Amino acid sequence: MQDETSAGTVLVGKKPIMNYVVACLTLFNSGKSPVIVRGRGYAISRAVDTVELLRNAFVKNLEIQSINIGTQQFTMPDDVESSTSTIEIVISKPSSNTRQPASPENKGR
Repeated sequence: MQDETSAGTVLVGKKPIMNYVVACLTLFNSGKSPVIVRGRGYAISRAVDTVELLRNAFVKNLEIQSINIGTQQFTMPDDVESSTSTIEIVISKPSSNTRQPASPENKGR
């Protein structure tokens, strides 16, 4: 698990996926890296969809640093023990100061 102060965290729930994509982009633009995308239960698929949409449409060179899965135990109000599955996807955007290889049409200029 990452330290909460060194990275931004996006908790995925019932809102539209684009809300979480925008939240990740906002954290990246404010200088936070890595960003942690977390989902529980039915929101696991939305967390995965958020990262995939971010990677395929907005940040082409997005790096997935790690994917952690687990189970969270908790007690319901009527003292019944319950558990739910969780996912944590740690993503980062490569720094902008890393140079891209020169394209063939830019050589010699």
